[in-house]
Amino acid sequence: MEEVILVDENDNQIGTEEKLQAHKDGKLHRCFSIFVFNSKGELMIQQRALDKYHCGGIWANICCSHPRPKEDLKDAVHRRIMEEMGFDCELKEIFTFTYKAEFDNGLTEHEFDHVFFGICDKEPEPNPKEVADYRWISVADLQKEFVEKPEIYAPWLKIALKILLVKHPDLIP
Repeated sequence: MEEVILVDENDNQIGTEEKLQAHKDGKLHRCFSIFVFNSKGELMIQQRALDKYHCGGIWANICCSHPRPKEDLKDAVHRRIMEEMGFDCELKEIFTFTYKAEFDNGLTEHEFDHVFFGICDKEPEPNPKEVADYRWISVADLQKEFVEKPEIYAPWLKIALKILLVKHPDLIP
């Protein structure tokens, strides 16, 4: 049974919950999102595996997940990028935000999201259980696709990218 860390609005741990149950109940829990750019300033995005428990087949940032109870957040970030994408790189936390998104299948993402940033030119070796496809895309092209095809993108990707561009535009090569 996989558990997530339940938190308050300040990211203080208040308990744990089985992952699927936390998403059914819409409980606020800790997560992280990883953004990896290459030296040309392109963002690597992934299409989530079609059979994911929510948002299967939609495009998101390169890796999103939850730290395990008692797992250091930075350790979780490096563990999951290896498990999902088959590579690792230097990553630093750049901001946090909270969001809530309800999905057609009755699940709710209510997450306190720690956003990590890295620059890497490695090509991944995606885990097919996690990732259907991946690609590099310029921020301008991605923003254009958000307008043209908003339904194929994860809500957290749109929110986090907007914050990144406002707070840290200087980080993008």
